[in-house]
Amino acid sequence: MVHAKTSYVCLPCRASYKQPYDGERQRIRPRCSEPLIHGGSAIAAPRRWDITAWRTVSLLVNADVGFHKSCCGGPGYRPRTPREVRERMAYAQRTGEPVAKAPVRRVP
Repeated sequence: MVHAKTSYVCLPCRASYKQPYDGERQRIRPRCSEPLIHGGSAIAAPRRWDITAWRTVSLLVNADVGFHKSCCGGPGYRPRTPREVRERMAYAQRTGEPVAKAPVRRVP
């Protein structure tokens, strides 16, 4: 049986790899020997030269926001720019919403 592949990212190198998921094995980046971070199967990794987009991915991954498919709907809403992430964090502080849920919710 073939297992589905999922994406792993290396934030310092701005690289992503699709590999079979194995929760017990630590994935290592071949170029820098740093551990890869499990991003999820629905992450759309930006191009290596797009530093702003990678900064946004870094903020979301470090905030434990996963890019996992939820049935047919995909991962749901994810901010595309650091400004959108800052807006959602400010919204969370104003309203008392948990910071972990703030980046994935649209601001009204």
